[in-house]
Amino acid sequence: MTTFEDIEAARARIDAAVYRSPCPHSIPLSEITGMEIYCKLDNLQRTGSFKERGARNALAQLPDEQQKRGVIAASAGNHAQALAYQGKLLGIPATVVMPKFAPLIKVSNCQKLGATVLMYGHDFGEAKAHAHEIAKERGLAYIDGYDDPAIIAGQGTMGIEIVEQVPDLDAVVVPVGGGGLLAGVALAVKSLRPQVKVIAVEAENVASFSAALAAGEPTRFSTKPTLADGLAIPVVGSNAFNIAKDRVDRVITVSEEQIAVSILRIVELEKGVVEGAAATPLAACLSGQLPELAGRKVVILLCGGNIDPNVLSRVVERGLVADGRLCRFTAMISDRPGGLADLAAQIAASGASVKQVVHDRAFAGSDVSAVHVLCTVETRNHQHLAELRERLKSHGVQTFDSR
Repeated sequence: MTTFEDIEAARARIDAAVYRSPCPHSIPLSEITGMEIYCKLDNLQRTGSFKERGARNALAQLPDEQQKRGVIAASAGNHAQALAYQGKLLGIPATVVMPKFAPLIKVSNCQKLGATVLMYGHDFGEAKAHAHEIAKERGLAYIDGYDDPAIIAGQGTMGIEIVEQVPDLDAVVVPVGGGGLLAGVALAVKSLRPQVKVIAVEAENVASFSAALAAGEPTRFSTKPTLADGLAIPVVGSNAFNIAKDRVDRVITVSEEQIAVSILRIVELEKGVVEGAAATPLAACLSGQLPELAGRKVVILLCGGNIDPNVLSRVVERGLVADGRLCRFTAMISDRPGGLADLAAQIAASGASVKQVVHDRAFAGSDVSAVHVLCTVETRNHQHLAELRERLKSHGVQTFDSR
């Protein structure tokens, strides 16, 4: 089992090749959570995630002959990119097997970094099984992205940095999928500051760590599609689980909507871009499930920034909807001249902004003098939307919810 001494050795081993990311205090995130929030910015790593730490540590310890033959791994993206980049620096050929759902930006980046990319399987489990087959056939070393002891030790270097950067922290909130990051950070933090609370957070659609805790051992969880694709691991790693299970104080589960809103908050308030997995720590802090951390110094791990721009666009819109800042409803108005102008005037008078208007005459009902208008509007919040609809009602405009 990985020890704290292994993490210290890993830190010395990777020091020249991996960025020591900052951990600044965030005033805006502190204000909205009621905690003293510090952000560990590993999304600033060269490949956009913390995975470089473990990849470099594992690759650097391979025998010379194995380094010449090369390595292989299965990954949804971040481990693959880290392996490709650090392998390139060390002159080690890297092959990565990525499930078919892997974000296109991560596939493209792996190829640009020089890795051989194979797309296989409908989920991570199928991709991993295929990678093991290839490893056996070609004599490649399989580097597990979250359960290899060298990977866990490498990820744990983040924990040492956090304690040095925020020595009087009260808690650290860590995303968990396969468990490698959680195990490494929990081991490092608890070794240096036993009193610090370690909070694990997972997406409800991929809650494999909670399933393992309930069963007392790693067990398969039937995953569903999630914004936190980096956490989409059906079975938590056994090494990682054995290290983390007794060092984690709480496990928090967050919804897809909470993840979307957290991505939006980080974009707007921190001026940063993170992927779904990296937004889960903020989602946990905003979920109302951690009242005991009010006013406490809390480090959240913004550990990855590799989100597909198209997905980011959709997530931001979803977050605006959840905020009540982007709304849609159907209004029934007169089909006579001036009907639409009156509707637009009332929306403008309320302080809302029209984003889109679509007429629907064919399905507006039996009244041929009326028309349904599907309105997408920008409002300040849910209360503002309610005020707008009340204003329309007072002027004789009937509105209906639209989805």
